[in-house]
Amino acid sequence: MTLTEQIIIIACVVLGTMTTRFLPFLIFNNDKETPAYVKYLGYMLPPAVFGLLVVYALRNVEFTSVEGFLPEALAVGLIVVLHYWKKSMLISIAGGTIFYMILVQMVF
Repeated sequence: MTLTEQIIIIACVVLGTMTTRFLPFLIFNNDKETPAYVKYLGYMLPPAVFGLLVVYALRNVEFTSVEGFLPEALAVGLIVVLHYWKKSMLISIAGGTIFYMILVQMVF
């Protein structure tokens, strides 16, 4: 890939990213009330996205052997406990991921 092609690709990515960041501020200005459907989407989409990520992450779990599902089950259990304890998405996800990697690399 030439330098010119790389610059064009980077410029397109920057333009796309900035458009998606600034467009809502242009469409919904401060003078008007935010539409109810936008508030609804802002409330419902984050849990839906995390539900989708859980389904995607656990899609290949095999229940035919203990090694096939026990690390995932323990990591999901830790994530639930951490989330109810600390109420922090970052701590829950990071703690579960680190715990899962330790299980897979050192235990199972």
